[in-house]
Amino acid sequence: MRLKTVLPAVVMTAVSMVLTLAVVVMWLGPALGVPVALVVGLGIDGGWLATLAYERRLAAQGDHNPAVTAVGWSFGLIAAGVLVAHALTVGGSAAAWLAVAWLPLAAKALWLVHGLWERTALTPHALDAIRGIQQEARDEAAVARARLRAEAATEETRLTAVTQAGARVARVQARTAQTLSEAWSTLETARRGEETGRALTCVTAPVTPGVTARWELPVWGPSEPVPALTLDAGPALSDDALDAVVDEIRHSAVPALSYREMAVRFRAAGHSASEVRLRAAWKRVAA
Repeated sequence: MRLKTVLPAVVMTAVSMVLTLAVVVMWLGPALGVPVALVVGLGIDGGWLATLAYERRLAAQGDHNPAVTAVGWSFGLIAAGVLVAHALTVGGSAAAWLAVAWLPLAAKALWLVHGLWERTALTPHALDAIRGIQQEARDEAAVARARLRAEAATEETRLTAVTQAGARVARVQARTAQTLSEAWSTLETARRGEETGRALTCVTAPVTPGVTARWELPVWGPSEPVPALTLDAGPALSDDALDAVVDEIRHSAVPALSYREMAVRFRAAGHSASEVRLRAAWKRVAA
């Protein structure tokens, strides 16, 4: 890399010095003589080389002198001025001479660039360390991006699964509610039908002779616990005694108790009767 920056500066400096010397000899030779023109040209080039060498020495020591730099640029400006003056005084080839008049300043600029490169140049070990750090940072960034993408994909999959499961639960609940509604509607229709009582009478007549049963389905709503029947219950009550007990319990509160409240208190008092007889007694008393 050092050769790539210093070689253009060296070539540009050599071309500028040769061009300056040739112009001084061609321009001042006829008037002052070739030896004097050579001395003037070599003086300009020599001053330029001397200041350049001193600048390079200071740069190698890590130092910088503004005065030396100013002198070096002064010699570059003098060389460029000589080329411009010669181009303006020459005949038909003035444009060609003006086209190369910038070469001394270009050479100084290239040396400036080379100096900047030297002040910022790093050793191969440092460059390898920097490349390793940059590669490590790129690897970490790539791993972080991959982790974020994977987490995002996982979260998206989880949300999709939860949404689909919720939709399935909602569909099942809707179907269950519809099924329950249809079943309850069927039960309600059966409860209110005229054939229900006759069907129940056909079933219960052999079991409870003389009792007219009425088909009633349970009502949709909260239920009340009923005490369990004990095995040591007393003797079964007759229909009249059962009616008297039911009537007494029914009118023990104001307003009169409902069937369920009466049944709970009936069994809590220790009385024993089947559900069919108890309901039949309730209907007789209520009628």
